[in-house]
Amino acid sequence: MRLRAMTLAVLALAAMGCQPDAAGDASARDEEDRVRYVALGDSYTIGTSVSEGERWPDQLVERVAELELVGNLAVNGYTSADLIERELPALDALDADLVTVLIGVNDVVQGVSDGVYAANVAVILDRLLEIVPPNGVVCVATPDYTRTPRGADYGAPEARSDAIVRFNAILREACEGRGGAFVPDIFEISLRASDDPALVASDGLHPSGEQYRLWVDSIEPVVRGVLSS
Repeated sequence: MRLRAMTLAVLALAAMGCQPDAAGDASARDEEDRVRYVALGDSYTIGTSVSEGERWPDQLVERVAELELVGNLAVNGYTSADLIERELPALDALDADLVTVLIGVNDVVQGVSDGVYAANVAVILDRLLEIVPPNGVVCVATPDYTRTPRGADYGAPEARSDAIVRFNAILREACEGRGGAFVPDIFEISLRASDDPALVASDGLHPSGEQYRLWVDSIEPVVRGVLSS
């Protein structure tokens, strides 16, 4: 992404016989090599009930040196409609190169229809493609909260789980159909919470930092892939 732009700039200087200041050139290269990353979503991305360092976007940038997290715009309780109304406008000022999208669980809880969710996802992704190229969009599957101790507090578990599966399929089709990348493994990872309390945060509902670490095991190679494309 920005690395290619920097390479072209250096070649241009060489062609003109210019020798840029070494320290200044190194500083400029460091700046150009950074990929400005913005995370969009709901409680799973803002990391409700875990520390800032345990949030998966923060763990991701610790592993991928090129990434600079310039904004985590996610908000606990947000639906896809909230993301459109409040997060997308805030994205404009952040000059993003890479954007991740994880949204849908609150649509499920609030009984939003498949059709409305699909329409909202289309709006979100089409807007993102006005800001970043297709390989600058990574969509992440919603986990199955029904496997947590408090999951049944938010609707009939079987019906809610089925809806999450459908919404993940909608997001995947929309994202991949526009040239973006999708990370499906998050749903399967979340199922382990049924048997492993260490994967659930202290609130009994959200993922723990350890579960987010497992998420990043799957998200990291996808992000590295799009950065090298």
